[in-house]
Amino acid sequence: MPTAAALVTELTRSIPDFPEPGIVFRDLTPVFADGPALHAVTQALVEQYRGRVDAVAGVEARGFLLSATAAYELGIGTLLIRKPGKLPGTVLSRSYTLEYGSATLEVQPADLPAGSRVLLVDDVLATGGTLAAAASLIEEAGWTVAGISVVMELDGLGGRDKLPGRDIHTIVSVG
Repeated sequence: MPTAAALVTELTRSIPDFPEPGIVFRDLTPVFADGPALHAVTQALVEQYRGRVDAVAGVEARGFLLSATAAYELGIGTLLIRKPGKLPGTVLSRSYTLEYGSATLEVQPADLPAGSRVLLVDDVLATGGTLAAAASLIEEAGWTVAGISVVMELDGLGGRDKLPGRDIHTIVSVG
């Protein structure tokens, strides 16, 4: 069986000029659509965090898929970090900049007890704004970011610079 990294490299599509000219979008949906690849990726995302986390958080939308499979693999729950207006009740919000715009994320602080150790997962680490905002929300809610695990890191975009001191695991890095 090929490694998770080999499967990600083989199955990922690069889409030039999406969502705007000059951007090369790394499409991981073929990885998610392949059962053995999704299983290998899930295991690779969580293996070093096994026994060290209480919940897995995923950022809307592809992060939801990964957080659900990761939480299932670990036998724990998943936490949703959503776009504004999607969560009922009391929420915490954080706005941030993207490579090509801005966005806001929200989380429900009542979802987990204070002090919970959370593994933050997402598909791609690019400029780091989304994961930095999500990590900030996790901490504002009274939880601990036990680690950040992503399928792909885009080198040269400075994503790690926005996540200083964080335990970051990537399956594949690409330029």
